[in-house]
Amino acid sequence: MTEYSGPSENGGYRAFGAAEVWPETVRALPVGSPITGEVVGRRPFGVFLSIDGRPEDVGLAEIVRMPPCMELPGVGQRVAGTVVWHEESNCQVRVSLREWAEHQAAGGA
Repeated sequence: MTEYSGPSENGGYRAFGAAEVWPETVRALPVGSPITGEVVGRRPFGVFLSIDGRPEDVGLAEIVRMPPCMELPGVGQRVAGTVVWHEESNCQVRVSLREWAEHQAAGGA
């Protein structure tokens, strides 16, 4: 596997039904909701997440929310975070990872 992988390369990505359940996703995961999940894909712009309890939903933690001194989590890594946005155009739940927020709150660079 390369350093960056697409979520479909490891079989963990289940976005096929995301559009059909999108209204329910927005209701079930409002902005500010805590989430947990597993990294199922890694790209230079961020990581894709399989959200626990929501197999049709796709999470994306973008690198723009990551502190400069930190690294993207690897595929298979368990993460926790908070919903920060709903991207309707591609039915993605945008997430800020807890470790990133904690690092920034602690005054990290």
